[in-house]
Amino acid sequence: MMIRAVGTGTLLVIWLALAQGALPNHDVLLKKENEISSMADYERLMELRSLGMEFFREFRNMSSTDLHLLDGRLSEQDLVCLADMAQFMSGLTSAKRWAIKMIDAWGTVPSGYLFGNRIDMGNYEECIKVDGAISETHNIKGKYCFMKLPVYKWLGLTSDILKLTNMQTALCFPSSCSASAMETFLKQLLQRLLGVSDPSNLFSISEKSCKVKESPPMDGLTIFTIVLLSAFCTTVVACTLYDYFLCPEQDKIPRLIKAFSARATSRSLFTVVDIKASPNVIHCLNGMRCLSLFWVILGHEYSINLISPAINLADNLVWMSQPFTSFILYAQFAVDTFFFISGLLLVAIGLRSLEKTKGRQNVPLMYLHRYLRLTPIVAVAILVYLKMLPLFADGPMYDKSRIFDYSTCDNTWYLTLLYVQNYATSSMCLPHTWYLAVDMQLYILSPILLIGLYKWGKKGAAGILLVMLLLSACLFATIMTNDYNIMFKNGGQLPEVQKKIYYATHVHAAPWLIGTLFGYFLHVTRGRKVQLNRLAVWAGWLLCLAMIFTAIFVLFPYAKLQGPSPTVLEGALYYTLTRIGWPLALCWVVFACMQGYGGLANSFLSSPLWQPLSKLSYSAYIWHIFIQEVNHRRIRSNTYFSNYDVMLSFWATFGFTLLMSYVLYAIIEAPLEGLERMIFPNRRSSPAPKEESRTEIEPKKDSEAQLDQANPECASTKATKDLES
Repeated sequence: MMIRAVGTGTLLVIWLALAQGALPNHDVLLKKENEISSMADYERLMELRSLGMEFFREFRNMSSTDLHLLDGRLSEQDLVCLADMAQFMSGLTSAKRWAIKMIDAWGTVPSGYLFGNRIDMGNYEECIKVDGAISETHNIKGKYCFMKLPVYKWLGLTSDILKLTNMQTALCFPSSCSASAMETFLKQLLQRLLGVSDPSNLFSISEKSCKVKESPPMDGLTIFTIVLLSAFCTTVVACTLYDYFLCPEQDKIPRLIKAFSARATSRSLFTVVDIKASPNVIHCLNGMRCLSLFWVILGHEYSINLISPAINLADNLVWMSQPFTSFILYAQFAVDTFFFISGLLLVAIGLRSLEKTKGRQNVPLMYLHRYLRLTPIVAVAILVYLKMLPLFADGPMYDKSRIFDYSTCDNTWYLTLLYVQNYATSSMCLPHTWYLAVDMQLYILSPILLIGLYKWGKKGAAGILLVMLLLSACLFATIMTNDYNIMFKNGGQLPEVQKKIYYATHVHAAPWLIGTLFGYFLHVTRGRKVQLNRLAVWAGWLLCLAMIFTAIFVLFPYAKLQGPSPTVLEGALYYTLTRIGWPLALCWVVFACMQGYGGLANSFLSSPLWQPLSKLSYSAYIWHIFIQEVNHRRIRSNTYFSNYDVMLSFWATFGFTLLMSYVLYAIIEAPLEGLERMIFPNRRSSPAPKEESRTEIEPKKDSEAQLDQANPECASTKATKDLES
């Protein structure tokens, strides 16, 4: 779950440190913090409220001959900047529209700084669209930058962590001026406004925060990405038109046309199977998969809203101690649900397949088929995230509101395509694809488990149980020996901790192995009706819900930032046992739904409406981060953080994610899947459309196809992505 790797807001970090006594001179800092609201300091801040107009008053008589303003800087660029600044001031004096728009775009001291509002973005579009004609050969264009005002220095605080409280306000200068030249001009103004002899250490402007309207030319890889997507799109449109106008009989469509036809793809995608007409299908898995996908996207939406420039950032502290917050902080259990489903389907379907082939497996072909199914869309995603994101998202907070830095893809893209990124690097190209690496690594081991269960039955199951317990003990020992604290407020979100106790494959092996054991149970009990009395059914549901809610809420008493924290032993027990208890609770849910004891839960989870979304879930998992990145990198004004506002943001993200997932499924994923079937025509019989939307225990005719269940968190699962729709 990415939520564990993303920060939860600047003020939150500061207050965490204060609450835990992590800062030096803790008592002194608390005393100093109370001085922020003293009138003397506050009055100094308010002097900057009209910074733009004060700048004009300070330099209104500037001319290109005022070389002393450059403070000894006489480079050619600085001289051009000085000349443009003189024209800027002259334009303001004569009320030129372009000059007034430039000063109008400046920000001020943010209102509500003591409530967490640290940033005033001014008006980004107004600044970068400035284009003032000075002569036939020279125009002045706007350059948007952020000025940092480290208020902590004004108060005499020395701790490095308080640098995160920097106030930031927007400036708009002629594009010929560098950040250092801007600092030179502002130094004189701030010296007067702040009443200090040398204000150099009281503000800073970084060139990295500056933006101009001109975009760099597209490189070769960007052009290749656009051409590749265009080629796929053109092919799909052409084949769809051919299908619509020239193929009235759908059963006679050429296979190549059918693979690329969006009409045929949509027909298969939106086909709904009657649950009563398909008794060999575990329909409740569709609902479990889709709800887990919702949970993942919602968790990611909260994590990015928590680091967005909200005007009420201090409210994050209140939110962190609310009961509802536990549903977000522990959305990681959605990942364990996907691993559980993956292991269940692998064994339940694989054993039936091995029975029909008398234990024969074409393991290399299994691996190749699996790789070809998952990798093309990941390769396209790397290109899109790396090269297309800058074309879709632009704004003053482009770098500050990002979730990940995709420039690391330049050096680590191949690790993602090899599915080893969770171990091989700390700078993953697409960090949310760590799940694919873990799932692929577990899949590589699956033939051993299948053969063990097929040949030795209960003894093989006992061996799997022992391995699961040993791996859980290894996780417990890792936390204890390294003295890891699992809660975010104690450093549990640090990258080095995450790599060992979250991204490692053995950490998530327990849910997957429990899924395989439950799949074996379903295999040996298939066709049997297990009779339970009402007391046993109620006991099963109560125990199941108790394990679920315990996993989510047991750490709630430690949620307060200034409250107690669990010991390392308590944290290790929680982290280890919940990865066993959660999938065990899911075993009961699936069992009860299959045996007729599910009631309302089965009616909801097994609803046919989940089937189309279940097939798109792999694509939705891959692309939802892209939509979130676009939405939040392009913001132009401060947000407001509340549960309701995050829900609004979530549904916007989810809607566009579904749209993007459907389009890319139709133009890339489904066509490549069709081509893969043509390359390996003997892997499965051609299923009727209704057979392509099932999560089946009863195998199709080809055994190898049954062993290739799709990536569950991705859970795509296009039924032909094998068995998991």
